[in-house]
Amino acid sequence: MTISLKPEHEHFIQSQIETGQYTNPDEVISEAFKLLFQRENRLKELREKIAIGTQQIAQGQIQDGEAVFAMLQRKIDGMANSEELF
Repeated sequence: MTISLKPEHEHFIQSQIETGQYTNPDEVISEAFKLLFQRENRLKELREKIAIGTQQIAQGQIQDGEAVFAMLQRKIDGMANSEELF
């Protein structure tokens, strides 16, 4: 496969090599693909979580936001109070 890069992409790759973090263009491209794969996996996970949440909402499995925040605040307060004992 042959790929043509835009001049700005070539400049970016060269600047990354000049930092010393990478020794050649292949390393820069490999890192870029690694980050792209990670991003795609995170997006997939988020979409799955959103689908689950949407299904739970449709089934009426929801909690009041204010009640959740109040519960979290009580937990934080409890943790802060327990730390004062030490």
